Amino acid sequence: MSASDHLIPVVVSNVVEVNPIIKRFEFRHVNGDELPAFSGGAHIVVEMLDDGTKRKNPYSLMSSPFERDQYAISVRRDDTGRGGSKFMHEQVQPGMQMKISAPVNLFALDLRARKHLMIAGGIGITPFIAQMAQADKLGVPFELHYAARSVSQAAYMDSLADRFGDHVSCYCDDQGEGIDLEMLLSNQPLGTHVYVCGPKGMIERVVETATNLGWPAAHVHFEHFLAPPVGEPFDVHLAKAGIDITVGAEQSLLEAVEASGTPINCMCRGGACGQCETVVVACDGDIMHNDHWLDEEQRASRQRIMPCVSRFRGKRLELDL
Repeated sequence: MSASDHLIPVVVSNVVEVNPIIKRFEFRHVNGDELPAFSGGAHIVVEMLDDGTKRKNPYSLMSSPFERDQYAISVRRDDTGRGGSKFMHEQVQPGMQMKISAPVNLFALDLRARKHLMIAGGIGITPFIAQMAQADKLGVPFELHYAARSVSQAAYMDSLADRFGDHVSCYCDDQGEGIDLEMLLSNQPLGTHVYVCGPKGMIERVVETATNLGWPAAHVHFEHFLAPPVGEPFDVHLAKAGIDITVGAEQSLLEAVEASGTPINCMCRGGACGQCETVVVACDGDIMHNDHWLDEEQRASRQRIMPCVSRFRGKRLELDL
């Protein structure tokens, strides 16, 4: 069972075009009830019914944790993906009823920190908007360093700078600007925790730089949900259920298992949390591991798979489900 098995009925209360590639979506409970409490960094899973295809995509909450009358998320359109963001941009309108999961937080602020140093890239800004609202309300020291490819794609950059003033520093590639990570991470007071969300390369650079400078691993936090990739359809045998399923080209293995009615744990749906880790009973072919959870030894053994983002190519894949 997972958070996304117990969905909350909501109505889309507003859709805002932030820039040509990003839209903000706001949800209220269909009965006007308060939505579940959450803390900055939490995400929800949005269920999409797209012409017979059911998708469940995770998105970070960007609304204030202190305002439970509505949730807000932002979605970056990806025309090369499986269609979830395209559905949100093209089909979702104000007044439409949808279902969302209760919030889950895998990227919470560590409240033991003496200061929170936040580093965002692109659409990775969204969890920090809620975290900054939380830190500002609680009077906790924080600063944000936000990088984007261009001024035109820098969602919320101006409003965040206006709202939080000197707490926010912005950088745009098309202006020749960039974050000096070594200097930034070298000049932080003892007890600072750093948080990074953005492209894979940015996350790796921040983690590597912090590690090289001697930051404790427990003080370095990152979030990088992966969208399940598209690929060729493949068949899977679920040993406990005693059934065969087919995973479609634009469907994740997790979604195919769920569609069969077979129980499976999951949380982030993006290869990061480890909840859906599944034992491989038999494998005659190649598992395309796309997660951040399994280590290289586990991947090489072909005895584990993360169904939320990984795919298969070969003659036979049998799972302990």
